[in-house]
Amino acid sequence: MKRILTALVLIPLVIALVFLGPDWLVTVSVGSVALLAAWEYLGIAQAAGAKAPRIPVLVAIAILFAVSLLWPDKLTAALGALCLSLLVYCTFRSPTATVLLDAANSVFCLIYCGFTLIALPLLRSSESGKSLVLFLLCAVWAGDTVAMYVGRSLGRHKLAPRISPNKTWEGTVGSLAGSLLVTGLLLFLATKLTQREIFTLNFPGTVLHWLLLAAVVNIAAQVGDLAESGLKRSAGVKDSGTLLPGHGGVLDRIDALLVAAPVLWYALVIQHF
Repeated sequence: MKRILTALVLIPLVIALVFLGPDWLVTVSVGSVALLAAWEYLGIAQAAGAKAPRIPVLVAIAILFAVSLLWPDKLTAALGALCLSLLVYCTFRSPTATVLLDAANSVFCLIYCGFTLIALPLLRSSESGKSLVLFLLCAVWAGDTVAMYVGRSLGRHKLAPRISPNKTWEGTVGSLAGSLLVTGLLLFLATKLTQREIFTLNFPGTVLHWLLLAAVVNIAAQVGDLAESGLKRSAGVKDSGTLLPGHGGVLDRIDALLVAAPVLWYALVIQHF
């Protein structure tokens, strides 16, 4: 029930932000989520023996989002400079025995929790951006929800027992079906709205194109979920946090997006080559 109530509160807020929020508010909101996820990740890293400097890492992520909003063409250069800055900071401020662990986790946190989520404001600012972000979120949410219920009721064959014992192949197939189904519903809704001269949703291209894209997003999301499970298991941590009732921490809730969002962005970039 806690999981459902949390979703009922957050989902409308997120969708309203996607369609009504100005670019700066979207970037600030996504950046805030990235900072919360980074804080939780650094807690996981600490449980594994690393003592990455929290404040410098959070400042680096905040700078990265500021650059993405104000000077998006300088984003790659900013990422490189921030990675080197964190390396230098850890070299001189961390104990000699933990410089490698601290620097590696600092840079990884910047990329894993920060750079990946930059894809969300970039997607939204692109052509048909609001529809793209809605498609991404719905594909990830539907896949996750269907996987949970199918896995619990029908799951028999373990997917990756070493990483996540509760995940099954049946749940994986159900997740893919859920993403494809919600994509079909979005396309149907967009068509009906267009017929009434309401152009809120825009999905140019063929149905097959969007179904293939949904499959790619779904697979990326499931990989992201497994990746975070692997990180937590290696540190002996069950949940990344307790901020979201029924969902664990922020990182637990967005782990799929951390891979799915950049994969969708890269897929669209490749299409335009």
